Amino acid sequence: MKIAIKVHLFLLALALSTAGTIVSAQTTTVIKFSHVAGSDTPKGRAALRFKELLEESSRNRIRVDVYPNNQLYKESDELEALQLGAVQMVAPSLAKLAQFGVQDFEVFDLPYLFANKDAVARVTEGTLGKALLKRLDSKGMVGLAYWDNGFKIISANKPLKMPADFVGMKLRVHSSPVLEIQMRALGAIPQIMDANEVYFALRSGVIDGLESTPLSFYARKLYDVQSHITVSNHGYLGSAVIVNKKFWDGLPFDQRKLIDDAMHAATSYGNTLAVQENEAALELIRKTRKTTIHVLSDKENAAWHQALLPVRKDLEERIGKAVVMTVAKEADGRRVVGR
Repeated sequence: MKIAIKVHLFLLALALSTAGTIVSAQTTTVIKFSHVAGSDTPKGRAALRFKELLEESSRNRIRVDVYPNNQLYKESDELEALQLGAVQMVAPSLAKLAQFGVQDFEVFDLPYLFANKDAVARVTEGTLGKALLKRLDSKGMVGLAYWDNGFKIISANKPLKMPADFVGMKLRVHSSPVLEIQMRALGAIPQIMDANEVYFALRSGVIDGLESTPLSFYARKLYDVQSHITVSNHGYLGSAVIVNKKFWDGLPFDQRKLIDDAMHAATSYGNTLAVQENEAALELIRKTRKTTIHVLSDKENAAWHQALLPVRKDLEERIGKAVVMTVAKEADGRRVVGR
């Protein structure tokens, strides 16, 4: 009888231990998602849509805590925070990724490489785009998606219509050798600074202008400190959503699948918003009557192309001629031989 009781107690203890393991296995997985955009921007709203979809599909087994607008880290610090595991997910500009040893991403900064959003999608959703994200693995990061911010405008307190108008102007750019070379090709002096410093730098005269998207310009109220905008569409501004690799590798397959599915839907949502809201932002800027908007004429556009053409040729060796050629072909919709 005593033996039977001992066996019963052993089985009961084993059952309780197993139950504890199951409860532990069902502990909520928390993703800290840090980004530098406002909550009401396409990036901010895409992040919130991702949170909503993932928490719903996982039945709250995964929780996403979104920290927008530099709440946790500045633009210059967020990638290091990700690598250290202080956050699990970030959405830096593509220019930032090149600083961590993956120079191929500099290709996205080349001027006039993409004619429109469809050209961008052919690259980011194609074989090369996926291969570029895969190269982040060696840096302790896993790339999940590309998020569009839009095509660039250039602003200043004087009209910028021809390349000669740029000479001596101090213009803010993202930290990118490509963008620095681009500005120098126009005769401007590139200035690197975090996005949250731009408004005060413009107001105080530390910088004369910047390149940005219409939506970013409007959201940061730069129309109060910039009297002219040139709609040049000379460059593309995109971001990549990436996660800490150690965190990602530690997730069970089913959770990774849920994250991928939610990210795919949030990406489609956010990229559509980016197109719509950049168009709307230009009209809102026009309505402020504080900033004059100039669209390049055919003659002016040709002059900009001519001035910036050497940038691509000069940087082919740095980025890799094969990468630049492949992106150019995919963007144009041409078949890439051998791929």
